[in-house]
Amino acid sequence: MELSPLRTFRVVAETLNFTRAAERLSLTQSAVSHQIKALETELGEPLFIRAKRGVKLSAAGQSALEYAVRILDEAEGLRELLRGGEHSPKGRVRAAAATQAIVHLFAPLFERFMRTHAGIDVSFRTTASTDETVADILNGAADVGFASLPVYSPTLQVTNLFEDELVVVVGHGHRLAGRNAATVEDLGRERVILFERGGSIRRATDQFFNKIAVQPALALESNDTSFIKLMVERGLGISFLPAWAVRDEVAWGWLARLRVEGHRLRRTVAAISLARFQPSATRAFLEFVVARRAELQTMAEGRPHDGEPMTPTRPSRRRR
Repeated sequence: MELSPLRTFRVVAETLNFTRAAERLSLTQSAVSHQIKALETELGEPLFIRAKRGVKLSAAGQSALEYAVRILDEAEGLRELLRGGEHSPKGRVRAAAATQAIVHLFAPLFERFMRTHAGIDVSFRTTASTDETVADILNGAADVGFASLPVYSPTLQVTNLFEDELVVVVGHGHRLAGRNAATVEDLGRERVILFERGGSIRRATDQFFNKIAVQPALALESNDTSFIKLMVERGLGISFLPAWAVRDEVAWGWLARLRVEGHRLRRTVAAISLARFQPSATRAFLEFVVARRAELQTMAEGRPHDGEPMTPTRPSRRRR
């Protein structure tokens, strides 16, 4: 089996469109179709289901893609090993993390990485939960993921990056807004806005309420961080969010954050990747992020990183 059809198969699987795949590969559409048909003949199974608007992976294609990605990555690893690291890293890196983490924490690092590594293309996948991030790594949909621990898999390399803390978030006019900490009894009297089940924040929040033997009065559930913050600001309830996710709103006076008296809701966030020889682009990306753990820890505590103003510029008008 040649590698070229596997590369073509991977690009078609990513774009789900033969025309766009041909453009990315600098091939004609007929050449792409020919390679896919030849690969399907060799494997004895259809890899794609043709539709009016592009294609989608068949069940056999989904299984084949996982192996194709591994074969191509191993081939790239062999080339890197034989070259002895003489060349600047090139290739692509696909990163996966929850939307809020990408926006609030990793975006500044991604931007700097792309400026300093012109030969590496970086793409981002947003996930709804730690489980989805881990699944993306295991099935080959992403190369590097960022997720809160624990993560269990013998096939993964897990590198701790920073610790963050979930804090109680209330509106600026709330009765608790002027305090540094809330008591367990305070929480028992409040309506709570929670993330939907499946995410690490909801898991940590549920464990905390079980620990303190409080059944929270649920105001609403959502996986949209911005929506949750807006609902808290408008007084529909309180919530638990990472300190870094509310840094700006606290600085502007729209929200207030408190700890829970006698308790710390801390999480460890790690970089995860497959535990095998990685292509140079993935190695360079991981090394870049790991080297900036101190900066990530600073931002995770809700403090600005170097070069950012202590108080971010407040928007002139808040949409209501």
